[in-house]
Amino acid sequence: MNTSYLLERAWVGDRVEDDVLVEISHGRFTRVDVRAAAEGAPRLSGLTIPGLANCHSHAFHRALRGRTQRGRGTFWTWREQMYDAAGRLDPDSYFLLARATYREMVAAGYTSVGEFHYLHHQPDGTPYDDPNAMGHALMAAAREAGLRICLLDTCYLSSGFGRPVEGVQRRFSDGSVDSWSDRMVQLRPADGVSVGGAFHSVRAVPREELRSYTAALLHIHLSEQPAENEECLATYGVTPARLLHEAGNHLGPSVTVVHATHLTDDDIELLGTTGTNVCITPTTERDLADGIGPAARLAAAGCRITLGSDSHAVIDPFEEMRGLELDERLATQERGHWTSAQLLGAATGHGTLGFGDAGAIAVGQRADLVTLDTTSPRTAGSGADEQTAAYAATAADVVQVVADGRVVFTRGDEVAIGRELERAISAVWR
Repeated sequence: MNTSYLLERAWVGDRVEDDVLVEISHGRFTRVDVRAAAEGAPRLSGLTIPGLANCHSHAFHRALRGRTQRGRGTFWTWREQMYDAAGRLDPDSYFLLARATYREMVAAGYTSVGEFHYLHHQPDGTPYDDPNAMGHALMAAAREAGLRICLLDTCYLSSGFGRPVEGVQRRFSDGSVDSWSDRMVQLRPADGVSVGGAFHSVRAVPREELRSYTAALLHIHLSEQPAENEECLATYGVTPARLLHEAGNHLGPSVTVVHATHLTDDDIELLGTTGTNVCITPTTERDLADGIGPAARLAAAGCRITLGSDSHAVIDPFEEMRGLELDERLATQERGHWTSAQLLGAATGHGTLGFGDAGAIAVGQRADLVTLDTTSPRTAGSGADEQTAAYAATAADVVQVVADGRVVFTRGDEVAIGRELERAISAVWR
């Protein structure tokens, strides 16, 4: 099927251009002309940017929004509430919750998601008849929502530096890296679905198990909490980043570490010189009181920075974008650490999810288009350029989303999405 659009304004290359004619065939751009004549193509008014990548997601955390804010606490007290939600799901209820969550993502402008998936088994740790029933539910949910998914099947073996799993963590564990790997290889990629391996963290995968895995590693939580660093130093005598490097060269351009909030100078140099990707999740890090990580220093050291909505306290890629800069301002009391173009680049990190052919309005790329209203109360008068996307727009300004050439959201769909979320989340807590 061939489709064309005339984009009133669009982010093409490294700038915003007027009157951009795009032609799409079989889900890819076949023509991108700047300042083109209409030629009868439907006109998309506003500012159009490439589809955005949510590089770190835990879909079931969406059930927690608005339910974890009473009283004082830390990440660790929040985790107990998260474990409560994790214990309630089965493949059917997880499918419904994930589908609604992914539809909210699509409505916000995301066209790819990296789903960091460790909720594998039944509550007592027994595998389902289909050992990947929960993963298959996530894949099906993304497909129905119109969202590409990289299922990051996650190894989780310990409650912390050698201690056995306990409680709901039994759902997470395969017992060993070999058993996890044997189950994971049964997952099959497809068009719009990629599969990658992940370690939950160095506290959840012992060093000897880290050493036993030699395939490419995609994602791992790293130094999210000071307690993780302290226990790692006490147990192994090195930081988590150094442990990953020494236990199997699990750093490099094919690896994404998530959070990287509490790093030493040596950690930053190590991640930078190895070219490791770093996924920052600003709205989650502030919601959980995790802290502000050294994202700008990591970028300067040589890391590629990507963004994710993680716990889904907020699903808004524009909030994640500007959070990268605004958090840096709070930490340094200076402005201007990231250009708007750099923020858009961080928000389009599809390549770290196995979709290197997405994230740009260019011939040959996957045809993803996110069109923003430039006349809303938030965006009016902001210039309708890259700064509008990075500093003015919110998810509420998304008018239409095209993914792989197919319209997957138009303004007005959010009413039905809200109802679907209400039903799915209410079912979790019943």
